[in-house]
Amino acid sequence: MNRENYVQLVDEQDNPVGVMEKMAAHRHPVLHRAISVFIVNSAGEWLIHQRNGNKYHSAGLWTKACCTHPYEGESYVDAANRRLHEEMGMTCRLTPMFHFIYKARIDDELTEYEYDQVFLAVTDEEPQPNEHAVKTGNTSLSKSCRKMWRSIPKDTPPGSELCISGLTTR
Repeated sequence: MNRENYVQLVDEQDNPVGVMEKMAAHRHPVLHRAISVFIVNSAGEWLIHQRNGNKYHSAGLWTKACCTHPYEGESYVDAANRRLHEEMGMTCRLTPMFHFIYKARIDDELTEYEYDQVFLAVTDEEPQPNEHAVKTGNTSLSKSCRKMWRSIPKDTPPGSELCISGLTTR
């Protein structure tokens, strides 16, 4: 079993209830774990990036530093650190901010139904984007979290607005 092709299924209280192949969990929406990571530097600039066109969903859309699904038995923070290093080449202290559940249609075939743990890091480390995750040359910094989200195209990955809303009210 290739761990990256499976997601950890949970109930609404985040109790594990099984595993499922990732694409099946998105085709037949089943609640599963996810993480979202936001990065801000000491000048208050938020890191955003344009997803590579080879992503299985939301390809080419602008989004947060990274997101992923924890492997079975992997903690949220370990998954967040793993993905941040894989996609942005960064290692920094992540702070869990909040979690939420959302369900959103991605396209005609896929739906996100996630228990999403959101992390925030403050760091001046420069990202080293992985070309397989990030469209070449497309990372950006924005002075305001809300302004950043308003300035990018309206097509953003599912759950993004809920993350931003949660971060700006804390």
